[in-house]
Amino acid sequence: MWPCLALNRKLSPVKGLEARKAAWEVIQAVGGGAFADLALERIFKIYSFEPLDKALITELSYGVIRQRYFLDCWIDHLGKVSAIKQPPLLRWLLHLGLYQIFKMERIPPAAAINTTVELAKTNHLRKLAPVVNGILRSALRSKEKGFKLPKSKNPSEELAQEQSIPVWLADELIAWKGKEDADVIAKAFNTISPIDIRVNKLRANIEEVKESFDSCGIYNRFIPNCPYGLEVPVGVGEPMKWPGFAEGKWSVQDRSSQLIAPSLGALPGEKILDACAAPGGKSTHIAELVNNQAEIWSVDRSSRRVEKILSNAKRLGISCLEILIADSNELLAENPKLESYFDRILIDAPCSGLGTLARHPDSRWRMTKDNIQELVCIQSQLLKSIDPLLKSGGKLVYSTCTIHPYENHNQIRNFLKIKSKFSLEYERQIWPGEENKGDGFYIAILNKL
Repeated sequence: MWPCLALNRKLSPVKGLEARKAAWEVIQAVGGGAFADLALERIFKIYSFEPLDKALITELSYGVIRQRYFLDCWIDHLGKVSAIKQPPLLRWLLHLGLYQIFKMERIPPAAAINTTVELAKTNHLRKLAPVVNGILRSALRSKEKGFKLPKSKNPSEELAQEQSIPVWLADELIAWKGKEDADVIAKAFNTISPIDIRVNKLRANIEEVKESFDSCGIYNRFIPNCPYGLEVPVGVGEPMKWPGFAEGKWSVQDRSSQLIAPSLGALPGEKILDACAAPGGKSTHIAELVNNQAEIWSVDRSSRRVEKILSNAKRLGISCLEILIADSNELLAENPKLESYFDRILIDAPCSGLGTLARHPDSRWRMTKDNIQELVCIQSQLLKSIDPLLKSGGKLVYSTCTIHPYENHNQIRNFLKIKSKFSLEYERQIWPGEENKGDGFYIAILNKL
């Protein structure tokens, strides 16, 4: 539980103040270590807001979190005290105001400034309200005169500032892809992703689901190269309330992620292992593709996350999953009969998630280069531990939702060097910003001799 301000549910004299105050709570919570999606979910559970207010709170909180470095740079430029030395409560409030001025054209600058100053006055920052007012008005004058932040001669620092990503990540992107492509990828990190859904062919067909959305006024369209995929723009409401969700006719799943299960080529009657299965999106997709007629082991070490596999499978009408709370590294030691047992294995490995920064705005500030080295070791161990479970002639799919070559291409190359029984059939790195508009993902298909 994180500390937060108490919302006054009485009608505010300043229009839109409560929604901004709620967004400020989310920003504070994430600044204190909470995950953005959980912090936002908690706010919506505690307080009652209309759909339009919920949309504003989401846009404000996620936008501010994405633009943290950019907003800090403006505080450094306009203020007498650097952003990092500001009291956190003030820093996050300044972010809230600055974001509206620089990134939300539809909000009048006066409303952005007045509400932010009012929040300062009524929430433990009364003495600093003049500071808030001064910095925000200076920001507005800079914007109106067309002033920009001072440019850096260092390409990585300039990219980090423009697109609000950590400098180390800007360094890496430029090294991998060059300055021009790095800029495209970094811009994609700040793009609001649509909601992609995967139709459950056991309970519906895609035309039926599309028609039900159309009839309810939910704009949608087919996703190219995703035979069961529909795209819905954000801001259409809560997906769990859309037609067909409760009946298990579809699930939310990014279009890039929808490519993983088909790459296994699973057939009815086969024995299949999903080694890192929670929350169950790929296990249930495999089950749908084999018409619920296979022996699919869905394994995850987290009991809390395994509950999500159970609930998703139940909602989708899937009964062929063998759900197990276990560490996949220990499967063979604990179940010797599993040696050469599986026809196909999916390792959707724990990873840095650098391909999903558009959907998870706080992830860019959590991940470090040291974290990635630790993940590379975890992934390598998983590959080695899973190898004996796969039959000769079987297929192994390794996937991640990251774009870091150490976790992807390099990881597989190193595995192939020490495991001569495996050969690479196919690999693909999907980058954010590509034409398909999906998350960044990596897929490698390996065959075992």
